[in-house]
Amino acid sequence: MIDENITVSDSSDLEEGGTPELRGYLSKWTNYIHGWQDRFIVLKDSTLSYYKNELESNLGCRGALCLKKAKVKPHEFDDCRFDVSVSDCVWYLRASNPEEKQQWIDILESFKPLKADERAVQLTVNCHRRPWTSSTPEVESGYGTSSDSSSNGGGLQRHGSATSLQSTGSHGHSTRRLTEKITELETYNELLSKQAIQLQQYFDMCIDSYPKIDDANDAIDAVKLADGNDLRVHAGEVRATSTSFRATCGATVATLQHCVELLRRREKQARQAEDLYMALKTQLNEARLASKPGPDHEEGPHSTLPDDEFHDAIETGFDKMEEERCTRVVPAVHTRDQIELPPPAIDNRLTVHPLWPEIDRISTEQIQAAFEGVGGEIGWQLFAEEGDMRMYRREVEVDGMVMDPLKAMHKVRGVSAREMCHYFFNPRYRYEWETTLEQMTIVEEISSDALVFHQTFKRIWPASQRDALFWSHVRASSENTFAVTNHSTTNTEYPANSSACIRLFVTVCLACRSTYPAGEQPTRDNITTSIAYCSTVNPGGWAPAGVLRAVYKREYPKFLKRFTGYVVDQCKDKPLAI
Repeated sequence: MIDENITVSDSSDLEEGGTPELRGYLSKWTNYIHGWQDRFIVLKDSTLSYYKNELESNLGCRGALCLKKAKVKPHEFDDCRFDVSVSDCVWYLRASNPEEKQQWIDILESFKPLKADERAVQLTVNCHRRPWTSSTPEVESGYGTSSDSSSNGGGLQRHGSATSLQSTGSHGHSTRRLTEKITELETYNELLSKQAIQLQQYFDMCIDSYPKIDDANDAIDAVKLADGNDLRVHAGEVRATSTSFRATCGATVATLQHCVELLRRREKQARQAEDLYMALKTQLNEARLASKPGPDHEEGPHSTLPDDEFHDAIETGFDKMEEERCTRVVPAVHTRDQIELPPPAIDNRLTVHPLWPEIDRISTEQIQAAFEGVGGEIGWQLFAEEGDMRMYRREVEVDGMVMDPLKAMHKVRGVSAREMCHYFFNPRYRYEWETTLEQMTIVEEISSDALVFHQTFKRIWPASQRDALFWSHVRASSENTFAVTNHSTTNTEYPANSSACIRLFVTVCLACRSTYPAGEQPTRDNITTSIAYCSTVNPGGWAPAGVLRAVYKREYPKFLKRFTGYVVDQCKDKPLAI
């Protein structure tokens, strides 16, 4: 059955000896930034080409592979994926379903070189037409034929005898023995020549000693012949020569048999060496391909990237983001308007919104939990400590995914709780302190104290790119307390996992409480704000648990220090807002 999004040439072309043609859209892994993208693939004249789309198919292809030298390999786990490679150039392709994938594979396989048994038959026919050469034209081309040389009937090239005997110098012992046997054969050859001459001389003597017989009916007088010819003096010499000749012939045959056995061993060793060479070459090619970022290295339960390398790659990505942040030119600081600050009371527009019950319930729960202790049976574990900052976590995994709740306690002097939550809630400043943010969209402005955001985060290879859709609410509470709560939500215009991004599901609360000496007016010099930052994140996809926990341990303290330092810098020259 032909899939709707691919086209095959009509059967009349095939019956007349033409090559099959195929065209259609497949997903092609482009690079670690853009991942899988739809590309228009065309198979024509033994060449596989791809274009960005069908409209560009007449403007020149973006890449091409010669299928006569290509390897087609279905993926081990992904039923819709197959890889096409020539030497170290690999195209990772995905069809929309397994049937379409198999159709592509069947036609692509028809362009592959002969199998080993077919090639052996072809070589057998060719050996009667022309001499053996040291290599086939495909190997001489030097392009993408490493697999062919391993399947050409065993891989052993045929040479003249002298070359064959010296082709595997690593087997010095068998080479030396074979040389000795050849020397023995040369000695036996000289002996056989001398002995043959001696025997020939004796036979000539016997013929000369026979009487001339003119008439066939005349009888030979044996007694007269014996008495008239003195041949007995040579009898002992003839016997000795005959015995030596027989022994020399036997030794020659035995040595020849030994030589044949040595040659067989040498041929077996050569085949083993050839097999070892091809195995090592295959391993080298696989290692070379493994060193390049590909879809098999991306996060997932079947990722071929070890956890330590996964962690190193993630760490390197965060380091690059930090370098970009340090070198980035910060725009001129905006004057903070008093109206922008979080309102002291809940906006009435929020209370009539459909999300209000959920927002009110979750915000209340998060503020209450933020200032609860970390002792008792809850199971909080301290994993980072620096100055006034303490960071705790509880290890939780759901369906193999790490969902560790995190809690950070910190104290900052010189800023109020209201100012801290202002900069955390207001989207106007978010790009300045959130280094992982790639794009932010305000989906809905519910009220002055509640917004719905869609955020796309920068991709850090080999992890997949993430996005999040959440409402954010800032509110005042008792005892000079302000809090911002973010919680995932849904929206039909922003469906989850509909693009290359994996959707994060988050519940985050930044709760801040300011204190200052009793009986004094709060100032920058005497105010202290206690911060409780709570976070529970569902990564939305698989990633190594050890790697995620290592990233949390490293990045969360850096994030909290970066954000609080940013707020202190922004507020130091402004009047205090309580």
